Amino acid sequence: MGKLIAEIMNRKILLILTNRWDRTKKPRFVEVEADDKGNALTERALRTQPRKPIYAEVWENDEGKAAWAECNSFRRKYPHPLEQPKTSPNKAGK
Repeated sequence: MGKLIAEIMNRKILLILTNRWDRTKKPRFVEVEADDKGNALTERALRTQPRKPIYAEVWENDEGKAAWAECNSFRRKYPHPLEQPKTSPNKAGK
């Protein structure tokens, strides 16, 4: 039961690593699973841009770094097409 609650509280975050100085380079997409405090639990590099909006947050870095651990700062992309749609409390019960 405790493990089930821990999995529910985890969220998926999409990190987009781009290069603002050389726009011809393809962006890199990294999927990070984090707990409710923001600690990164798992990291997975994606081969292509995701197609379905399954992410709780989408962040972007345009410094041209190869890995997200090397980046100094991220900017939140809100709203983003790959971000999960927010459900209102009124519609959730119907």
